[in-house]
Amino acid sequence: MRSIGEMARDSGLGVSALRFYDRAGVLVPAWVDPVSGYRWYAPGQLDEARLLARLRRAGMPLADIRLVLAGWSGADTDLVRGLLQAHLGRLEGGLAAARTEFSALRTLLDQRENPMTTAPRTTTARLSVSAPELAAALDAVRYAASSDPGLPMLGGVLLDVEGDTVHLVATDRYRMAVARIGATGHAGPRVQVTVPVPLADAMRALLGGEEPVGLIVDGDRVALEAGDRQAAGQCLAQDFPDYRRLVHLPSGRRALVETAAFREELETGPVRSGVTREQGDASGDVSVLGIADDGTVTVREDGDGSCVAVDRGFLLDAIAAAGRDRLVLEFGAPTAPVAIRRVADETTFTLLMPVRLDD
Repeated sequence: MRSIGEMARDSGLGVSALRFYDRAGVLVPAWVDPVSGYRWYAPGQLDEARLLARLRRAGMPLADIRLVLAGWSGADTDLVRGLLQAHLGRLEGGLAAARTEFSALRTLLDQRENPMTTAPRTTTARLSVSAPELAAALDAVRYAASSDPGLPMLGGVLLDVEGDTVHLVATDRYRMAVARIGATGHAGPRVQVTVPVPLADAMRALLGGEEPVGLIVDGDRVALEAGDRQAAGQCLAQDFPDYRRLVHLPSGRRALVETAAFREELETGPVRSGVTREQGDASGDVSVLGIADDGTVTVREDGDGSCVAVDRGFLLDAIAAAGRDRLVLEFGAPTAPVAIRRVADETTFTLLMPVRLDD
């Protein structure tokens, strides 16, 4: 007999998925302890679980999976082949439809392009900022920059200069970190440049003093001057997405947490392993967060409709980047991003996309 943990490890299905398939009557454990409720599986059920995992990765509907499992264990191979072929046909049809829609979208994008988007940048700006504030802002957002070569426009830190304010933004789609600092010396139009991660790191290395530093944007180049030292280089050629359309702090439930205690609970508490954020993504560990009426946040093994599931590593990164003894967590709907911010500071925060737990 295999425990549910061993079954999860050997089959590729998470513990939560095995519980779900038990409740759905798809893969019922051979024996359930009447006292503890713990599930145990017979040796022969491992092959069924592996088959189930493959079918789910292929996106087969649960109703068809039931029939495939029933036919697989019997002699009705024609039924199994028919169901597999029917699902493959649906996938191929869906892919063909998706190709058509994406082709139309590319045409629309081509029509929207104009010479301004491809012409060299001619903007020039020079401003002065506090070295400690810029260092803290870079530390607060740098970790969220993307390393996906397929999305080069996200591989840096956006500097959005408008009047006497500089917003620093980084995102990899699943998390977005935003910080704001003050600036002097810029009275021109809004300027936006994306600093590649290596250059952002080089800039951060110069920010050890207390004196103001200079930020210079000259066309496609950006430079940081700290005394007689300088870090300079090319900006990313691709435009950063309009982050302001994506920044919506959740309204509703708010919790104040002690950072050290909350981090320990995340690191030692229950976790769902092997959860995929989206189709094609690598799997990771997910924490299910529940918030009580009194504002207490707990890390739970199973969630209900009010809980939110997030990537545990991303949440730990956000807590570390915030760098405070106490933090505010803000929750909206279970499908809305979770905000992590400093106490009494709504200008520096991280938004984490929730992870959908279908199984």
